[in-house]
Formats: sequence, C-alpha cells, structure tokens
Amino acid sequence: MTKQYFKKNPLFNVFHSTLVSLPAPSNLSIFWNFGSLLSFCLILQIVTGLLLASAYAPSTLYSFDMISKIMEASDKGWLIRYLHANGASLFFMCLYIHIGRGLYYGSYLFKHTWNIGVTILLLTMAAAFMGYVLPVSQMSFWGASVITNLFSEVPYIGPNLVQLIWGGVNVDNPTLMRFFTFHFLIPFIILAMVMIHITLLHLTGSGNPLGLVSNKEKIPFHVYFSMKDMLGVILTTLLFVYLCLMYPLILGDDDNFVPANPSVTPHHIQPEWYFLFAYAILRSIPNKLGGVIALILSITILYMMPLTFTAKMKSNMFYPPTKMIFWSFITITMMLTWIGMRPVEDPYVTTGQILTVLYFSFYFVSPLSMNIWDKLP
Repeated sequence: MTKQYFKKNPLFNVFHSTLVSLPAPSNLSIFWNFGSLLSFCLILQIVTGLLLASAYAPSTLYSFDMISKIMEASDKGWLIRYLHANGASLFFMCLYIHIGRGLYYGSYLFKHTWNIGVTILLLTMAAAFMGYVLPVSQMSFWGASVITNLFSEVPYIGPNLVQLIWGGVNVDNPTLMRFFTFHFLIPFIILAMVMIHITLLHLTGSGNPLGLVSNKEKIPFHVYFSMKDMLGVILTTLLFVYLCLMYPLILGDDDNFVPANPSVTPHHIQPEWYFLFAYAILRSIPNKLGGVIALILSITILYMMPLTFTAKMKSNMFYPPTKMIFWSFITITMMLTWIGMRPVEDPYVTTGQILTVLYFSFYFVSPLSMNIWDKLP
C-alpha cells in the first residue's frame, strides 16, 4: 500500500523521472559531473548563508566586529563562515568548468537551456559581489565603491542610479541593507532558475562528447550516473573540507582583515579571483563608459553563441583548429585573471588590452574556423 501511494504521488513521479529513469547518453564523461556539483554548491551556500544571516546585521560601524564575533564566539561560527566564503570559490570554479564544457562540446545549441544557464551565471555574480561587500572590510568597501560608481556612466540616469543604489551620497548603511536584502533573495531566485534549467534539459535530453544524436545508446540515469555523481560529490567535499580546515584564507585578500576606512584608499583595489578576468577587461579600456560596456559584454556575449553556430557538426572534437582556438581562449582567460591582480601600469595595461581583444575575438573566430573546416575537401 505504501508503494502504491508513492507511485501516485506527483513529487515521487518527478523524482523518479528526474533521478532514476531519465535516459542519459552512455558516453558522458567526467565533465558532465559538474552539473550535480553545482547543485551541491548551491545547497551549501544557501544553508551556510541562512546560518550566517541569523547572526548578521548590516552596519558600516558594527558589521566587521559582528563577523569577528561570529568567527570567535559562536559555536562553529568560524567553520560556517569559511564554508560559505570558500564555497563561493568552489561554486565559480564548477560554474566556469561547466560553461567551458558547454562551449567545447556545443551544448549551447540547446538554446533555452543555455540562455537560462547564462542568466544563472549573471545572478550568481551579482549575489557573490553583494556578499563580498557585507563584512565591510577595507577591500570589500572600496570594491563596492568602485564597482557601483560604474553605474554613473549610464546615459541620463547614471548619477541618480548610483544614489539609488547607495541610498545616499556614498556607500553607507542603506547600501549595506540593500546589498544584504538582495544577497539573501537572489540565491532563491537562482534555485528557481536551476529548476527551470534542469526541466528544459530533460525536455531536450543531455548532449554527449561526440555531439551526435544518441537516442539508441541511452541508459538509465540511476544507477550508472547517479553513483558517478555521488562519487564526484564525495571527492569534492573531501578536498573542499581539507581546504577550509587547513588553508581557509588562501583565496582571500589581506586587506579583508582590516575594517573599512573611507579616508584611506587601498594601494591596489581588486575583486575576488573569480571576477578578475572581467575586472582586467574593464580597466583595459581607457574610456570609462567603454570599459563598462566591455565588462558587461564579457559575460552577456555568451548569449550570442547559439546564434553564430552554423557548422555541420556540434562538438569541437571534429574540428582540430577550433580545439586549438578553444584552449587558447582558456589560456587567455587565465592570463586576464593574472593581469587583474597586477598594478595598473605598463606592461600590464598593454598586455591586458591585447588579451581583451583576443578574448572577444574567440566568439567570432571559433564559429568561423568551424565553417572553414567544413568547406575543406
């Protein structure tokens, strides 16, 4: 009777069709594990974020001390904060690998699924930026001041928009209240978007490394891929916990140990590592408005990928020149991340400008090289 009850339950049917009987291509590689890892990261961030939010209040005067008390006086408060802070880095690492796999294997041809995924990326970046500001440390305070001030370049309404974001004439308590509110709400919006993302993926079916139709070569998701995903989550969790316990501050900035001082500007303002490539693109453009446009395009250009694809085959595996271009693009992005950590002086400025041109060139050269390869005899 219990078994029949579960079979009639709509939630059971959704769970069964999603995680048990879902047909999946038999040749999925390890790069398809990062979808499940991202779900793990999102749950980790929501749970640890809720625990931290229960002991936090936005204030430019007291937030830094409050975070210190959470770390020192609360039971396991230090562990929760390190899990949340380093969890953001894990989230972005998995997110970038997930997107890179989509670019390499042509997953962007599932247009609606891809576009929802890019939107999730934008929302995640917004949530991470706002969360970075909340401890009100020296680097986070000035990072918020610099980035929010970029909105002043919006034609006609720029200055008013900045004041609306700040809630005054500079970054202060109203700004923190806005950031805390949206940092709390956006993860739940992301959760809803993830559900839409997964639903669309199940409607079209997963891609595979060959990029070919594999309807005759599919196997049930459980137990084959569910065990594989479980192993990936366990191994990642072990490495992540080791990082949080042994090297919890390795990905942070030294200025984040100093309370915010509005009268003293840090020698070199820089965001967290997962924003550095976009930050390098921003500062490589001499014109402020041009830099803002380039910053926005560095992410939103991903929406263009399904529109520029006209090749005969889906995966880069069949296009040797495009494979070389793709790995060059990965190298360029890593070099931009390094440039973002360097001072704003030559030769870093010139190098950043060259790398910025190469970064955007990928999105045009890659589909072009595939078309040329198709026309070769």
